[in-house]
Amino acid sequence: RRFWGWLNAVFNKVDYERIQAVGPDRAASEWLLRCGALVRYQGSQKWQQDYNGLPTGPLGKYKIEAINATDSCIMYRGFDYLDGLEHVTEIKLQKCIYIQDECLQRLSETKNLQKSLLQLRIISCGNVTDKGIIALHKLTNLEYLYLSDLPGIRERETTAGVLQQALPNLELELDLE
Repeated sequence: RRFWGWLNAVFNKVDYERIQAVGPDRAASEWLLRCGALVRYQGSQKWQQDYNGLPTGPLGKYKIEAINATDSCIMYRGFDYLDGLEHVTEIKLQKCIYIQDECLQRLSETKNLQKSLLQLRIISCGNVTDKGIIALHKLTNLEYLYLSDLPGIRERETTAGVLQQALPNLELELDLE
């Protein structure tokens, strides 16, 4: 178990030189796929899941539009990869054991995501609490938020109220018990 935690931390280490060399979308794609997530590019319906099958082409040709991090090992340590992404409209975090409040806070403070992110789904991430959900209030363009199976959410009504007040146009769907 300790070995896998160490390996996942290695997968999440940010390579700033790589971001400079290949651009933010390519570097983030490599990080996400290494960690078991999927990406979808602008203009494509297909999810990219094969690291070795990453598309090639001119620098900056492929822009990440959606991220599906179901069962992935993404963690806070790698979130610097998100900074340069300007076209991400949709993120799904499902069964991500390393996602915690600090990750959601970091997501919410990412300037480009504050502009582009429209849909966010957080499902079965056991380390997420009310604090992390409330931190999402900085995602001012967020239109849809789906929260499900989050045992760390204790103040469901209060948390929902705070978000709805901060983001009046947000459609909030809760499947929390």
